[in-house]
Amino acid sequence: MSTWFVTGASSGIGREVTEQLLKRGDRVAAVARRADRLDDLAKEYGDQLWTVSADITDTAALRAVVERAFTELGRIDVIFSNAGSGAFGAAEELTDEIIEQQIALNLTAPVQLARAAFPHLRAQGGGRFIQTSTVGGHITTPGGSMYHASKWGVEGFMESVAGEVAPFGIGITVIEPGFVRTDFGAAMTVAPGNAAYAETPVGQLRQYIEASDGNMTAEAPGDPVKVATAIIDSADVSPAPLRLALGSDSYEGIKGALRGRLEHLESTKAVAFSTDFDK
Repeated sequence: MSTWFVTGASSGIGREVTEQLLKRGDRVAAVARRADRLDDLAKEYGDQLWTVSADITDTAALRAVVERAFTELGRIDVIFSNAGSGAFGAAEELTDEIIEQQIALNLTAPVQLARAAFPHLRAQGGGRFIQTSTVGGHITTPGGSMYHASKWGVEGFMESVAGEVAPFGIGITVIEPGFVRTDFGAAMTVAPGNAAYAETPVGQLRQYIEASDGNMTAEAPGDPVKVATAIIDSADVSPAPLRLALGSDSYEGIKGALRGRLEHLESTKAVAFSTDFDK
């Protein structure tokens, strides 16, 4: 039996991972804004499930939850940093509040969760830290600037700290799903529209989002059950895979983005070399 600490555990991929872990006999420390949404699982699994309501964008509260979880549960084998949300709108349409919330939840909270968990993982001789990102950590879409900024940011942070904590037996994996059939679209924050963007790609995507009535992922190729299983299985892979694309759309999107960036880099090689000191 292993013990997992899961944020965003009450819905979507986080909920599916939590359920699968409980079914196979593992213990889960589940963190959600509203832990009462896990009452059905608590009733069914009893002491296997440890729950707490917390706003993980409150750094002090997040640190307290991590401290309490390790104190009460002892060893925690896997930290699954999964909570997140999406925001849509052209950069100038976004309000200050939307920008701050997106960075706080998708970037600052995972950074602070890692900082709070690493001392405990070091003390126990190792563990695994799994961070949910997205294909959007490699590609971009007009209208998703702050979402992409937060995901590209968390990818860079996790890649850097992977090298810092590897000597202590701590493995880092960044999960990069494509579109998955969850309720993610219903939780998306959409900025007020600016008429200047109505006939642009941003305006066209806004129309699609509004027409979907919060059900953007109804036809998504990603199976949440299979995605959750792959995430759980990744914790047993050694060494920890730094990145794990999940979904054919994620794989193809990331491959295309990497090829495109490499081609662009090669096209600017002469300029790059021209800026060195003359030999």
